[in-house]
Amino acid sequence: MLKRKNRNQDMQLPTESVQFEFKTIEAATSNFSEANKLGAGGFGEVYKGILMNGTEVAVKRLSKTSGQGEGEFKNEVVVVAKLQHRNLVRLLGFSLQGEEKLLVYEFVPNKSLDYFLVDASKRILLDWTTRHNIIGGISRGILYLHQDSRLKIIHRDLKTSNILLDADMNPKIADFGMARIFGMDQTVDNTSRVVGTFGYMPPEYVTHGQFSMKSDVYSFGVLILEIISGKKNSSFYQIDGLVNNLVTYVWRLWEDKSLPDLIDPGIKEDCNIDEVVRYIHIGLLCVQENPADRPTMSTIHQMLTTSSITLPVPLPPGFFFGNRSGTTSSSQGLEPNQSSSKSFTCSVDEATITEVNPR
Repeated sequence: MLKRKNRNQDMQLPTESVQFEFKTIEAATSNFSEANKLGAGGFGEVYKGILMNGTEVAVKRLSKTSGQGEGEFKNEVVVVAKLQHRNLVRLLGFSLQGEEKLLVYEFVPNKSLDYFLVDASKRILLDWTTRHNIIGGISRGILYLHQDSRLKIIHRDLKTSNILLDADMNPKIADFGMARIFGMDQTVDNTSRVVGTFGYMPPEYVTHGQFSMKSDVYSFGVLILEIISGKKNSSFYQIDGLVNNLVTYVWRLWEDKSLPDLIDPGIKEDCNIDEVVRYIHIGLLCVQENPADRPTMSTIHQMLTTSSITLPVPLPPGFFFGNRSGTTSSSQGLEPNQSSSKSFTCSVDEATITEVNPR
């Protein structure tokens, strides 16, 4: 059974959203059985469910112990309920019962992008045509958030695990718990509590808590480089005694005029090398250290779709690691496995920052 939400002013939930009875979702997920569990994130677990009418859904069950649970829940319902785009995961409804806070999304069958990228046996399923389409779909989704929706929305947590793939391998951006709505004339905002995932956050956000549409652009650039290379940004390499992350590694390839070395060997024989190198170039433009130097999503989309557009020369990226093992650029002052806060240390693999105080 479900009903239309017509009140709850303190939560300010949109009236057009569908509120499900908790017992309906409980039945749909077989009482949140382990067999139906799709995964877990920083704020809860996700389960597959089947409604009485046969509709498959993904249910995000927010952790009862999460101090940010209610704020994340409210934010995600308010933001996502207003969005309709083929490259965004669609929110079908929500449920509130005591400490239980549930978000009900459309079910996307092919899991997330990182599920394919981190496993060599699955990565071979991503040929260049598929990767090309995934990059293009993500760019259209972000462009809609920034420019074409009724709201101006900064996602703030774009990463491979938040890019879901449908039955046709079309990408859908998910997890809007950290998203912020901007006024139409607003360009920048600041926060005293930095949340996000190390490796995808731009330097101005980690160090100063400043975020904007250019923050999402930085994250998108990292996604491009990961999709093309088949490697995670949070993986470090030891090359000629140098400590690297993916962004640094790609920049060195740029300086050596050897960008084709980045391309995943699994797609090298079946792709147009010049086209892929152009996409790497665009990725480097997105991760430049100064936000003002990064292109807007509308410009990026044009660059991706119009090969006749001449690309500018990129400047060095943010979080560029220096030439001595274990050192970083002085402007960042970060060790390879640390965030900007002494209270948080990031492991080499992907880690989610739940709270960091910018310096």
